[in-house]
Amino acid sequence: MSVPLRPPALLTAPLLVLALLLTGCASSGSTVPVGAPGQGAAGPESGAASVLRSSPSTEATSGPAEIPDLGPRTRAEIPEDARQAFVVTGEDEDANRSSAVLYSREDPAEGWVAVAGPWDAHNGMEGWTDHHVAGDLRSPKGVYSLTDAGGRLPDPGALLPYDEHPRFAVDGEGFYGEPLEGSFDYVVAINYNRTEGVTPLDRTRPLGLERGGGIWIHVDHGGPTQGCVSIPEARMEELLRTLDPELNPVIVMGDAETLGR
Repeated sequence: MSVPLRPPALLTAPLLVLALLLTGCASSGSTVPVGAPGQGAAGPESGAASVLRSSPSTEATSGPAEIPDLGPRTRAEIPEDARQAFVVTGEDEDANRSSAVLYSREDPAEGWVAVAGPWDAHNGMEGWTDHHVAGDLRSPKGVYSLTDAGGRLPDPGALLPYDEHPRFAVDGEGFYGEPLEGSFDYVVAINYNRTEGVTPLDRTRPLGLERGGGIWIHVDHGGPTQGCVSIPEARMEELLRTLDPELNPVIVMGDAETLGR
């Protein structure tokens, strides 16, 4: 495990943007800032942000229920042992708005069931990419495991290992001038170019620094991110209390067209 670098005690807005470009999406500003994941966004909760409970279909089916709108290639990328899938679907490849739904298949014979969402979400400023590099302002497409969480605020009851640390603090402004403060109050690390089983603040990059990193799910601040996925704070708390390491949760993320292949 590498030790997170400790940049200056307070970053001005221009320096904050530079630090974020070098590290992916997240960075902390107050006290001891740390470059980490995607500068997410926490916009107002919409009426669509409701919890769903699927009811059994009355129609005859040929097998367990599948996650809707995912194509065979995307479904094949979901590990057999995954029992939770957080599906984040972008409007299109260049859009920074998306929708998130949490699915569960605790009973493999029944298949996938929607248990929460849809929730409004943000992704990278420039949309999505299947070859993320540092500073491209795009979120990486794909299926990634979710094993580690943390935040500036105390553990809200997370099932994943949770690292409460002041270095999750952040300040400055987002792309539309919205304040970034509180964006990393709660985070879940997306296992893109990172080591599993360590704090989200860890800066180890197995694919190399040029491939970016520090891609998180975090609190939405009302605008696009540097590459992360962001959802409203109340939904982050709910997600943290729901993602269960015993169910091997994953995130399935990308634009609608790609996920439908």
